[in-house]
Amino acid sequence: MSVLKSMSSWLAVGALVWILDFAVMGQMNPYFFSVIMYAGINVILAVSLNLVNGFTGQFSMGHAGFMAVGAYVSAYITTSLQASNPELLMGFQGQVIFVCTLFFAGLMAAAVGYIVGLPSLRLSGDYLAIVTLGFGEIIRVTLLNIEAVGGARGIPGVPPLSSFGWVYSFMLFTIFIVWRILHSAHGRAFLSVREDEIAAQSMGVNTTATKVKAFVLASFLAGVGGGLFAHYLQFINPTTFDLNRSFEIIIMVVMGGMGSITGSVFAAAFLTVLREALRDLQTVTHVDLRMVIYSLFLIILMLTRPSGVFGNMELPDLFKRKKRQEV
Repeated sequence: MSVLKSMSSWLAVGALVWILDFAVMGQMNPYFFSVIMYAGINVILAVSLNLVNGFTGQFSMGHAGFMAVGAYVSAYITTSLQASNPELLMGFQGQVIFVCTLFFAGLMAAAVGYIVGLPSLRLSGDYLAIVTLGFGEIIRVTLLNIEAVGGARGIPGVPPLSSFGWVYSFMLFTIFIVWRILHSAHGRAFLSVREDEIAAQSMGVNTTATKVKAFVLASFLAGVGGGLFAHYLQFINPTTFDLNRSFEIIIMVVMGGMGSITGSVFAAAFLTVLREALRDLQTVTHVDLRMVIYSLFLIILMLTRPSGVFGNMELPDLFKRKKRQEV
């Protein structure tokens, strides 16, 4: 009954997302709408990376590479279909093709994640961070040199298929999948590896396989996020998925709290809005003070709250703590 109740709650929220999409989003200011869309995509990327960095205790620095795989695969498929027959991507049929393309892009990103993760996740700590950083750059440079996907030019004219409904539906899907896995036997294996890898191995947990599972799932979700990003921006090139993009996602995870889904959602939304709110400073001062203030804010946060805003707590845990304090 609890599972059915939980599913009904998620479906109700999903229905509300589509109601907002049809009733409100078409009338919103385009600038504010773009911020909302980027916030939803960043939530998908932050929650998926938190599965590896926060809940499994590893440190991946190449998440933008898997986002790039999903973006390029989905963009290549839809632009090819549009070139052959533009009517294929219209109406309900186009939406079905788009969703199937996103899942296929996610699977391709997961396959790349498996290839990358199988050898690299035998390492840990700084070594793992360096290896994943290198693999992320390898993916970007490979795309840079493949003329079939535009090379340095990238892929222009990507069909604008990402809508508020799809972005936030997949955001809910990402949060739900990660939440359900963490409350399963697989999730307990992830947490055991994070707490003490040697103790987990002594209790029969295949630590390498567990880390690879988390890595593959995170890559799949990053690929889906990349596909949504490509079909909203309508243009992608390799520089979009450079090291700075990976660092931005890591900052969201660290700020929200490594081991908190709620923290990743909050930090992704907050930092997306903050960067846009500070953008006017560059126009007024003609100097990019926006990034300076953004960086100082993060430094102060790390000094005062090193475990992140939420630490490893979720929103229900905060309500429970408040009730205990009142009692």
